[in-house]
Amino acid sequence: MQALIERIQAEAVYLGRGIIKVDGFINHQIDPTLTMGMGQAFAEAFSAAGVVGITKVVTAEVSGIAPAFATAHVLGVPLVYARKHRPVTMANGVFTAEAPSRTKGGIVQLMISPEYLGLADRVLLIDDFLAKGHTIEALARLIAASGAVLCGIGCVVEKVFETGRELLTPLQVPIISLARVDVRDEQIVVA
Repeated sequence: MQALIERIQAEAVYLGRGIIKVDGFINHQIDPTLTMGMGQAFAEAFSAAGVVGITKVVTAEVSGIAPAFATAHVLGVPLVYARKHRPVTMANGVFTAEAPSRTKGGIVQLMISPEYLGLADRVLLIDDFLAKGHTIEALARLIAASGAVLCGIGCVVEKVFETGRELLTPLQVPIISLARVDVRDEQIVVA
């Protein structure tokens, strides 16, 4: 996605320890036009990969919500995001999975209510980053626990210097990245 690549080249900052700051257009401040373009790009890429019949888009709270929402909007399906904290309104018997979080530090628990994901669902999993792949793999476990079918994984930015793609390959679904980045000499390079 050329517009995304240009923003990464112009604004992304490498903070060390594998952390790439894109707060100005993805994670803290969101560029609505760019984000809606991401949704369109994901929809087109998955269609080209033969992924059809999607009934839900799933992501993790919080930073995956914007690109997942844009994708769900283009596809005309609901977005379900895995909560990190259980509200009093969430029913008992939720699907849960844990994943380590580099940016939050420690282990994050993810949960989805069975009210919103089940056997009849065909799911796209959309997230902001593919790094080590632990959060996406945990979301895939939640989807499997619900009985839904995972049909594809989409990531806004893939860190090719990490091992996430290898972790997710056994899921045997298309993995689409809108931009792939590497780090060389402490500088971000679009791969």
